[in-house]
Amino acid sequence: MSLTTGRGPLGPDPAGRLVGAQLPAAGAVYVEPRLRRVRGVRGERTLIDTERVLLVHRPGQPPTYAFPQADVPGDLAAAPEPAAAGHVCVAWDAISAWYEEEEQVHGHPKNPYHRIDCLRAKRRLRVEVAGQVIVDTSDVLALFETSKAPQLYVRRELTRMDLLVPSATRSYCPYKGHASYWSARVAGQLLADVAWSYDDPHPESAPIAGHLSFYAERTQLTQDVAAWFSVPSASERSHG
Repeated sequence: MSLTTGRGPLGPDPAGRLVGAQLPAAGAVYVEPRLRRVRGVRGERTLIDTERVLLVHRPGQPPTYAFPQADVPGDLAAAPEPAAAGHVCVAWDAISAWYEEEEQVHGHPKNPYHRIDCLRAKRRLRVEVAGQVIVDTSDVLALFETSKAPQLYVRRELTRMDLLVPSATRSYCPYKGHASYWSARVAGQLLADVAWSYDDPHPESAPIAGHLSFYAERTQLTQDVAAWFSVPSASERSHG
């Protein structure tokens, strides 16, 4: 995400513009060293253990690892990496667990150009579902995530939690962690997955722990974000 996707500088819809120079053509692939020890483990066996990893950024895709051919065992299925001569790529699910240094990596490698800031804000957020107001406050947290529209989060004590019920839906974001979802039960109706929350987010997203955020297209949502670019849809926010 962020460098070659969405509103990143090499993405299809850049949020900014470059002055006095020209960006690479759309569709460019960016390759750089990943200056970390990367290990791939299957069961009790470490199949890959190297510090010679490349990170490959392709438009519309999360980053991927590229390994020197010599650092990947012959019995592990690997394909040549077209963007890096002498390197191969290994399917993410061909390995049981990936590690950078001693920290496990989930989903895909983290992007070094992706950042999250959580700031206290005084922006009004009003959420209504089937005629019932669930949130109406200006005491929020604004989460600013690279290449995405900012998102407002609200504390549970400012939310009509009596109108929300836990959903079985779960998702994962490499930058925020595991998300849980909430449905609204109003006037005998159950409206699925109108909100999500992170109970134990990654350190960079720690301030939003336990807070809720709501889908604009699944509620009647009014928020003081007129100056921001368009709020992402549910499909764009599939990882919360």
